[in-house]
Amino acid sequence: MSATAHVEITQFLKQHHLAQSLTIAEIQTLAEYVTHAQFRADQVIAEWGTLGEALFFCVKGEMAIIHHTADGDEMEVVRVKEGEMAGEMSFFDRQPRSARILAKSEDTQVLVLTRARYQRLKVEKPYITVNILEQAIISLDHLFRNLSQNYTDFSTYIYGKGKH
Repeated sequence: MSATAHVEITQFLKQHHLAQSLTIAEIQTLAEYVTHAQFRADQVIAEWGTLGEALFFCVKGEMAIIHHTADGDEMEVVRVKEGEMAGEMSFFDRQPRSARILAKSEDTQVLVLTRARYQRLKVEKPYITVNILEQAIISLDHLFRNLSQNYTDFSTYIYGKGKH
């Protein structure tokens, strides 16, 4: 990684809630474990059915989590905005991805943490991985709350207020 890219990643991480409780040295260490990737709008970041070998942290732009419905259509489940994480379900449960991750902005930029680097980080700097796990829990909570609200709104629309 170039020195400029390392500085940019470190600057982003300093402002990210993932690194709020990390020291500057720990942020610099985390920056050494991630890589930077850029995507165009509607470019696939991670494909449905593949094993989750990486976590993605949105640095710039937006990502969409797209689910395949039973009838073969695609439905956007949630938008992942700057500072948020994607890909954590398959990464941690080691099951094939149940959704596609798409870039939604023309210049979507993500930090990528591969499983191999995460495993190394877990051994070498466990405190940093605790922060990543906390971020994953927050991310899954955000997804669950979003889906719960969508389900409630849909039920109210279909069945009327108080009948679901």
